[in-house]
Amino acid sequence: MPPTFQAFRAALASKAPALDPGRPGLRVLLAVALLAAAVAAFFLWRSQPSPEPLPPPTPIARPTPSPSPQTKLTVHVTGKIRKPGVYLLPSGSRVTDAVKAAGGVSRGASTGSLNLARRLIDGEQIVVGAPAGQAAPGAPLTDPATAVLDLNSATTDQLEQLPGVGEVLAGRIVEFRTSHGGFTAIEQLREVSGIGPRKYDELKAKVRV
Repeated sequence: MPPTFQAFRAALASKAPALDPGRPGLRVLLAVALLAAAVAAFFLWRSQPSPEPLPPPTPIARPTPSPSPQTKLTVHVTGKIRKPGVYLLPSGSRVTDAVKAAGGVSRGASTGSLNLARRLIDGEQIVVGAPAGQAAPGAPLTDPATAVLDLNSATTDQLEQLPGVGEVLAGRIVEFRTSHGGFTAIEQLREVSGIGPRKYDELKAKVRV
């Protein structure tokens, strides 16, 4: 062992009693260390960020739907009427509403064969006071049993006079006519939803193009 290391050990051994704090001093040092650890833990806990509550979501204001404008239809009232002309009436109006809008029938005139309870069709013409044997454009068929309808000009009311054709099927025929640019052959009725082979056989003799 080197002489210098032996000298260092001898010097340290000679001063060991002075460096020993003894039991009371050791307790004090231990208490100070514990207190320092507690203070450090407290400040460490205080330094942690606390979560802040999120603000409540802002309610989304839904726009109030604006009422849709009422559907209108245009009709031409002519003949023995006080104010003949073109009138704009609410959808679902009847012939009687068109007659009232035109000021009523002329003095001494009669509505003749007009069906005042019939629902109006957009674009039709109502002839007031037409002779009984003359059907006004847009009026129902006078003799649906013998008349032959033109599929490209018949109204929905006229189509409803065909055997087995109601309001829904008449609307489908008109819709097919509009979307296909008109009928070019009677056989195209088979392409209309709701017209099967049996119904087509009932209709083909009562329609034309």
